[in-house]
Amino acid sequence: MLLFAQIAVAIVLLIHVYIVLLETVLFDTRGRRVFGLSAEKAAIVKPAMSNQGCYNGFLVAALAVGLLHGEPAVRSAFITYGLLCVAVAGIWGGLTVSKRIIFVQTVPAIVALVLYRLA
Repeated sequence: MLLFAQIAVAIVLLIHVYIVLLETVLFDTRGRRVFGLSAEKAAIVKPAMSNQGCYNGFLVAALAVGLLHGEPAVRSAFITYGLLCVAVAGIWGGLTVSKRIIFVQTVPAIVALVLYRLA
């Protein structure tokens, strides 16, 4: 069961690596298309998206520490914190930007958290 939980956490981590890339280095190309933004709108929101990408990078870091740290209590704390942050951010994004975010971020994070807590 622990292996399935770790795989679920890794999937959430990888989703957020992709989101970080879309919001930062790939924003002018693929990111703009994924977020459905015109060139004009993208130019306006680019600084905010880059900042948002930075915050998503912190979530990636928390989950990575959780998966890789040697101390079980530290692993558990970082995984729990990271997944809860992803879930809450996904709910907020779903309410303020697009309901699709709930399914892309919140659902995988909650599934991973449940699996991890049951393991």
